[in-house]
Amino acid sequence: MRRHTLTWSASLSAAALLLGNASAHAFDAGMIGPTYEIAEPHLLAFIEQRLRDMAASGELQRLEEEARARGVDAVHHPVPVEGLSPTGTRRTYYYDPSFTLDRNLHDADGRLMFAAGTRANPLEIVSLSRHLLFFDARDARQIAHAAALITDYGGRVKPILTGGSYLALMQTWRTPVYYDQFGLLTRRLGIRQVPALVSQEGLRLRIDELEVPR
Repeated sequence: MRRHTLTWSASLSAAALLLGNASAHAFDAGMIGPTYEIAEPHLLAFIEQRLRDMAASGELQRLEEEARARGVDAVHHPVPVEGLSPTGTRRTYYYDPSFTLDRNLHDADGRLMFAAGTRANPLEIVSLSRHLLFFDARDARQIAHAAALITDYGGRVKPILTGGSYLALMQTWRTPVYYDQFGLLTRRLGIRQVPALVSQEGLRLRIDELEVPR
C-alpha cells in the first residue's frame, strides 16, 4: 500500500512542475543551501578598464598599427583566387545564365510581375556591353597578353584580376581594374584556367580559356 502512496505523491510533484506557476505556490521548498551575492564585475566596466590598461602599456596602439598594416596589405595584395592555373590547353565552352524563380516577384504596388517557376535569362534584358577578361597579374606574360587583347578589342574589355595587385595595375594602365573577390565569378562561370575571355553569343556566354603566347 505504501508503494502506491509514494507513486501517487511522485505523480503530484511531476504535475506541479509541468503546470508551472499554477501549482508552484502550493508549497515552499525552503532554502536548500547557503546563498551568496553576485560579485561578478560589470562586463562593460571590465572592458573599459582593460582598454585603459592596454592604452597605458602601448599594447592598444601596437594592435591598431598591426590591424592597419594588415588592411593596407589586403587592399594592395588581395588573396589570390584558389583553384586556378595558367592555361595549358586552350578550352572553349558556353554558359547559360538562365535561372528559375523560386518565388513570386511583385512590383512596388504589389502587382505580380513574374510568377514562381518562371524561367528567365538576364541577357534578354541586359546585354554584356564589354568582354570580361580574367587573368593573374602576378604573371608578367598574362599582363602583356591582357594589354594586347584590350587594344585589339578597342578598349571594350573589363579587366578582372584573379591574383596580384589591382591598384598597382590600375595606376600603370590609368584605367579601372577589377578583382574577382573570393572567386565568385570564376566559380560561377566554371573557369579553371586563366587568362579567360568571356563574351556574349546570343543568349549564352562564351568562355575562352586562352593560351598566352611565348
